Amino acid sequence: MKRRLINPITGYALFLAGLVFFAALLFVAPWSQSALVYSTDDGFAIASTTPPTPPEPPKPKHIETPESVKAIYMSSWVAGTPSVREGLIKLAEETEINAIMIDVKDYTGRISFAVNDPALARYGSADPTRIKDIDALIAELHEKNIYIIARIAVFQDDFLARKRPDLAVKRASTGNIWLDHKKIAWLDTSAPEVWDYSFLVAQEAVKRGFDEINLDYIRFPSDGAVSDTSYPYYRPSEESKAEAVRRYYAYIGERKEELGVPVSGDLFGMVLTETSDMNIGQILENGLEYFDYVAPMIYPSHYPDGFNGWKKPATVPYELAKYVLDAGVARSVAASTTPEKIRPWLQDFDLGADYTAEMVRAQIKATYDAGLDSWMLWAPSNKYTRAALLEE
Repeated sequence: MKRRLINPITGYALFLAGLVFFAALLFVAPWSQSALVYSTDDGFAIASTTPPTPPEPPKPKHIETPESVKAIYMSSWVAGTPSVREGLIKLAEETEINAIMIDVKDYTGRISFAVNDPALARYGSADPTRIKDIDALIAELHEKNIYIIARIAVFQDDFLARKRPDLAVKRASTGNIWLDHKKIAWLDTSAPEVWDYSFLVAQEAVKRGFDEINLDYIRFPSDGAVSDTSYPYYRPSEESKAEAVRRYYAYIGERKEELGVPVSGDLFGMVLTETSDMNIGQILENGLEYFDYVAPMIYPSHYPDGFNGWKKPATVPYELAKYVLDAGVARSVAASTTPEKIRPWLQDFDLGADYTAEMVRAQIKATYDAGLDSWMLWAPSNKYTRAALLEE
């Protein structure tokens, strides 16, 4: 049989087509970062163009909660000023202090650093000028084995209340935004979006490396014309203030596992001895039920003259602290809750009396004598009485 010859031009074209095909395969494979997939049925090779799954972002390092937390408070402004904050870090290195609480969102409503979560960023509340090097600061504190607590003011939030009046407490008489004595606006304790927003802030803090979330101002406002308030969500005819606040506590309790770190709540100091909600919605047992720790602010200067028979409570720091903490311990036991959940804020500032090292230490001693082992010092100025602390 006579063999049929292929036209040279046709053969050359087929050769070039083959080169183009294999070159395309070589180009596509690296671009898709996928291997060739071969079908066992028909023998054809198919190049996968499925984009690769992006790698999981590295999980932040966290320090385990110390058995005995001994903390100081650091404002966002101090945290954002290396020359100033170094003094507080040194204090923690050289004394018994093992934890620092830093403002992530204070009463102004501004978040203290640039945020990464788009859902949180859309609120526009971040102030990247406060702590410009938050990641470096967290890394430094962790390197020094210092436990970091993120303080978040929840319902006292001047920024969001003014930006979103639909979420704000109003004046019943005028419908305008209600302001407290310091001209600060508040958010409605029953607004679901406010709850979710506070959780987004907490989530951002955890992802950046904070080891614990502390929620402050988790209550109704108290300083100002509270009788002239109205709320877009809270219905006083349907539930008490205590129940409204308890529902927020329960919301946090249900979601705190998502955070993966402990959550503490700041409470008014008198919750330890008062059984009513004091018209702010806070009851000790409700906090104990849902938070990992509760932090009653038992500053002696904040108790009224004549409390428990003391003419000037600020002048008897040991006696006052021991009395109210004993009451809190007894109530926690009665509620079938461990007293170890109680971690009080102690006074290290001059109000009601000039606070000496002995007066600050007296509160720490009262904490231990009440059977508790953790405490936190509050000084709005961030200037702490070193002589009141034990050297490391």
